[in-house]
Amino acid sequence: MTFDPLASPLPAKGVVTAAAASEPPPPDLADLVVTGVTNVDGVASMHPGMFGEVATHLPGRKVIGVQMRPDVTNVDVVLHWGAPVPSTAERVRQVVAALVGTPVHVTVQDVTEPGVTAPG
Repeated sequence: MTFDPLASPLPAKGVVTAAAASEPPPPDLADLVVTGVTNVDGVASMHPGMFGEVATHLPGRKVIGVQMRPDVTNVDVVLHWGAPVPSTAERVRQVVAALVGTPVHVTVQDVTEPGVTAPG
């Protein structure tokens, strides 16, 4: 008996079926971190870091502002002008720490006008 890959009921490796293409990917932990961080009062947006190094790379995309490593999670943010930096950064750290199992480092990279979402 020989195996005919064209007769297989399963899609070939790397082939995206119509059903799979129409469904959004499930959120990654990095996506959940971004959602939690951007819901903290005073946070305008995520920041990619000085050279774009603060990101989590996922298949076909990257999540800006969150770098998840086995030993630490780095989060870079832009705050609204007037937001208290130490307490806002601490709140961000607490939110992220509740989601990940590593120490969390928060860096405030910039500030922007209140009510403006900075590009991230």
